[in-house]
Amino acid sequence: MAELQQTAVKKPVRAFRLGLFSRLPVNTKIAVGLALVLIVILLSLCAPWLTPYDPNANDLNNVLQKPSVKHWFGTDNFGRDIFTRTLYAGRIDLQIGIVAVIVPLIAGSVIGLFAGYFGGWFNILMMRLVDVMISFPFMVLIIAIISILGPGLMNMYIAIFLVGWTSYARIVRGEVLVVKQQEYILAARSIGYGHGRIIFRHILPNVISPAIVFAMSDVVLCILTGASLSFLGLGVQPPAAEWGAMISEGRSYIINAWWISTLPGLAIIVTGLGFSLLGDGLAEKIENQS
Repeated sequence: MAELQQTAVKKPVRAFRLGLFSRLPVNTKIAVGLALVLIVILLSLCAPWLTPYDPNANDLNNVLQKPSVKHWFGTDNFGRDIFTRTLYAGRIDLQIGIVAVIVPLIAGSVIGLFAGYFGGWFNILMMRLVDVMISFPFMVLIIAIISILGPGLMNMYIAIFLVGWTSYARIVRGEVLVVKQQEYILAARSIGYGHGRIIFRHILPNVISPAIVFAMSDVVLCILTGASLSFLGLGVQPPAAEWGAMISEGRSYIINAWWISTLPGLAIIVTGLGFSLLGDGLAEKIENQS
């Protein structure tokens, strides 16, 4: 009995303590990706101290000014400083990327855990629901839901929450189906551990890493989704600064005032590149450790 208990406990505790982040030596992709992400976050958070301008204040005496010492990224058709609006827009876009990932990650992981562990009617129901939802393009479902709820940031969150959990549920469920057949799980059952302890203490630490890696890439998708919806007028509403909305506002001036759309677009590229490199680096490390 003592040997069974030792087998059941040591494996998950070791996997938890030597889990995803503590086991991973820093490689080039992780370092560069983390550096880019941190730079974007710091610039967005420090926006009030980096620029003297109000992101939403009109200045009709400085309309469509080219990038200069006074206005580093130039001004738009309302005389608003593009550098200031780009920094403040980073707050909203990073919020979209992070918040729109955390809720589906938690909800989808819990659903995948219970579906994979218990099986039965709950597993069948959830997986059929997932199959139906993934049969439609992601953006089409998001637009359909927002068209019902109406445009706005909160409704955009609701739409992403309702659609985004499916990927995490599939990932975690697949991992659970493999892990629950391992010897340490069978040993935990044989000595009488409850389902809650087995699921959250023994299985979860050993199946959550792929979902976290996927979340790094999903942040990029959510940022692009938010920017796309704002570009279409379904996301963040004017005059709030948001990268997609800024690109949409500047498309009419792309020839004479290229900086209005181009520079916020570069901000999206840099942010997406940072999260993509971070996700790729974590994926490589997990693959090398397996």
